[in-house]
Formats: sequence, C-alpha cells, structure tokens
Amino acid sequence: MSLPMRSGTIAPVNSRPAPAQHLRDLARLRRVRDRIDREYAQPLDVEALARGVHMSAGHLSRQFRLAYGESPYSYLMTRRIERAMALLRCGGLSVTEVCFAVGCASLGTFSTRFTELVGVPPSVYQREAAQATAGMPSCVAKQVTRPIRNREAPVVEPQLD
Repeated sequence: MSLPMRSGTIAPVNSRPAPAQHLRDLARLRRVRDRIDREYAQPLDVEALARGVHMSAGHLSRQFRLAYGESPYSYLMTRRIERAMALLRCGGLSVTEVCFAVGCASLGTFSTRFTELVGVPPSVYQREAAQATAGMPSCVAKQVTRPIRNREAPVVEPQLD
C-alpha cells in the first residue's frame, strides 16, 4: 500500500516502526515489566498495565511477547510463583495463605500454575523444599529453585514396580 505525497509521487508505507518509536516501545515494555516485578501481589490485569503506558491491551500483549518471550499475564504469574516458592520454603504459612499473599485470588488457579511451573503441587513443594534448602543462603536457594517458564517443568512418569 502506498500513500500519495504532496508532489504527486507515491511513498511506500513502512510496516516496521521507526527506530526511535521502537526504542520508546521497549522503554514502555520495561516499565510494564518493572511494575509487575514491584506490584505482583496487587490485582493487575493487562488492560490496567496497558493503560499505564498508553498502549492498547492487544498491542501490549503482542509486543511484550516479542520482547520477553511470554505474555504479560504469564510473566506476572511467574513472579507470583517465585515469591510463593520463597514463602513456602520459609514455612509458617499455609498454601492458602501463600496463595493470597502473592496476589492470587483463586487457590485452584494458583495450584495449577504452580504445578505447571515447578513440577509439583505447592503442598508437596512446601514439604520437600524446606528440607532440600536447609542451611542454604536464601539468595542461593532462590537461584536453585527458580521456576521454569512456559510449561517446561519435566513431567515425572509414575514408576510401576
């Protein structure tokens, strides 16, 4: 498609954004990611995140996925699960309390997403992780137990003896 110019010549329409616009979009995406990192426990949705950077929800979702490899919602849930893992390792809170503390409104959704990312349900993780990371500095435990994104947790086949 082309647009007429004043002199009567035809100028091609470029489907790629100008470099300056691309840099502005990347800066806005970084602001969205930083907001998710800071406010993961708050009720956040893609529409609110998009309004905060003056983008449509659809455009934000597409650009975020291109830049970071996952949707804003998936990134938010990963942050929540990371924090939940830390809370479950420390003990003292039930799985339900941890679910609400990290900003999830549904225990079922929380448990399902936790299991997808970590490979075990939160109750099993709580039992096993406290023993596995005992005596380990929390900064090391966080790296060692970081959840796997994009449903990459290994599937454990049941052993039939």
